[in-house]
Amino acid sequence: MFRTHTCGELRASAAGTTITLSGWVNSRRDHGGVIFIDLRDRYGLTQVTFNPTRAKDAWAVADKVRDEYVIKVTGTVERRPAEMINPKLSTGEVEIFATGIEILNPAKTPPFSLTWMPEGEGAASTQDVNEDLRLKYRFLDLRRHRMLENLEFRARVIKFLRDWMHSRGFLEVETPLLTASSPEGARDFLVPSRLHPGKFYALPQAPQQYKQLLMVGGIDKYFQIAPCMRDEDARADRSPGEFYQLDVETSFLEQDEFFNLMEPLFLDLAKEFTNKTVPLVNGRLPRLTFADALLKYGTDKPDLRFGMEIEDITALVKNCGFSVFSNAVKNRGVVRALCAPGAAKLSRTEIEKMTEEVKKLGAKGLAYIIVKADGTLQSPIVKFLGDALAATIITQLGGKPGDVLFFGADTPKIVAASLGATRLTLGKRLELVDQGKLAFCWIVDFPMYEYNEQEKKIDFCHNPFSMPQGGMHALKNKDPQEVLAYQYDIVCNGIELSSGAVRNNVPEIMYEAFRIAGYGQEAVDKKFGHMIAAFRYGAPPHCGFAPGIERMVMILREEHNIREVTAFPKNGRAEDAMMNAPSEVDPKQLKELKLRLDPEITAKKAKK
Repeated sequence: MFRTHTCGELRASAAGTTITLSGWVNSRRDHGGVIFIDLRDRYGLTQVTFNPTRAKDAWAVADKVRDEYVIKVTGTVERRPAEMINPKLSTGEVEIFATGIEILNPAKTPPFSLTWMPEGEGAASTQDVNEDLRLKYRFLDLRRHRMLENLEFRARVIKFLRDWMHSRGFLEVETPLLTASSPEGARDFLVPSRLHPGKFYALPQAPQQYKQLLMVGGIDKYFQIAPCMRDEDARADRSPGEFYQLDVETSFLEQDEFFNLMEPLFLDLAKEFTNKTVPLVNGRLPRLTFADALLKYGTDKPDLRFGMEIEDITALVKNCGFSVFSNAVKNRGVVRALCAPGAAKLSRTEIEKMTEEVKKLGAKGLAYIIVKADGTLQSPIVKFLGDALAATIITQLGGKPGDVLFFGADTPKIVAASLGATRLTLGKRLELVDQGKLAFCWIVDFPMYEYNEQEKKIDFCHNPFSMPQGGMHALKNKDPQEVLAYQYDIVCNGIELSSGAVRNNVPEIMYEAFRIAGYGQEAVDKKFGHMIAAFRYGAPPHCGFAPGIERMVMILREEHNIREVTAFPKNGRAEDAMMNAPSEVDPKQLKELKLRLDPEITAKKAKK
């Protein structure tokens, strides 16, 4: 028997009993010949004492062990003296006086500290540990208390999601991992077929088509904890390669009905896993149109934990003496501004750094006016605006002594991006963000199409399977860039949790929607003929969404990087440093698949 108890289980009530524990040596201390070992497993820490006067043989073995050795210990549970009780440990009332020890496996010195700190069973800091090193030795990194807690937390969230969905009549259905390639918005991972040379499967970017086909099949309310694979770049809130989502689809619900059905999920998650409040408007999560979100917050995923809204002042300054503003308006651009409360305390260096950041987003700069403590204005642009116009702008934006007004003048897209980024930076630096909130909101009324500058053509803005608002009439009679879609996102604290939509379930509307984006009927039939065929057999109205599991856990757990809530993530270069993936394969495997490497790749390999 390796153990009778876990290392987090024993309490004072077990005093006097003989037990066996197994685990890792968290730390070893030699105090005047008496050896103390903190033994660790997933469940906690227990102190084990080796006294040479009570068990000489056991002490001799304990003298050889080092941190991270895997050992088995037998001994007697004894209560600690009152003055020696450690209230920060769940097992702090007891210690084990060892009578036997067995080294189950020795360990090399780890490349970084794994030790759980004795105070509160906390985690050793990894702030100074290179992330690539952590990922290369992820099997060690997982032993750290914070990582174990994160994975346990994730498991609890997934169980909660499953129970919640089942309790509301949703049916859990798994969908295939080998499917057909389709334009979902990111690059596919392709899998060559041995049985069908020259043909490829695609790993699913999402079960989008399958879940719609389940609605055609009469499933009515479907969900799945679905794996999704996308060949896209990494971000702090995005795991390259693969991730999981709560995939949901429902039949016979309109957009508002779907919101009413799913909103309680997020309120229940907040209540179950956090102590944070969820702001509501008339008892519901706030809603913002896509256009309003860009105007007020500069992004379609706004952080609503603080205000500081952006305001449009184009009409005020279109004929002003400041050429940067007036010329922007003449070139069909916009001028917008935000008032940052208390920002006058920022240094010139901090403001210049924000200016450099917006230049990376395409802006030419970041104009500003400082409202000094005595109410006078400090800015090189005031002399061009004039005192009267400057005062009017400050009044409109609610500026007060100590505030700073920041301005953007360019195309609507560049101004939104630059002021949106500035708003977020100021929110953090000025400590305006209310950390006690989970600020969910729905973003609705997304454009159906956008102009693709690279390809010089109209393209889908969001999900190509969405129903256009106004149906066929809108597609036939409106400028494509004015057509709105029944598309929506749900956002929390500035992070997009999910996209969703009311689906296009009418073949003729689908053909027309794709025609506008440059796909003829033949191309649609080739890519989505199965969908068209299914819809001709009576497709119900349906809608859904798919919140990301990692993003939900990251927010609930208050982590800032998605890799902290994933057991085996890829690094920022989409590599698995631990498994050395992606890797080269044996030429025999390529031959079986009827594949050959590109000659340039072969030549590079030969040079190496």
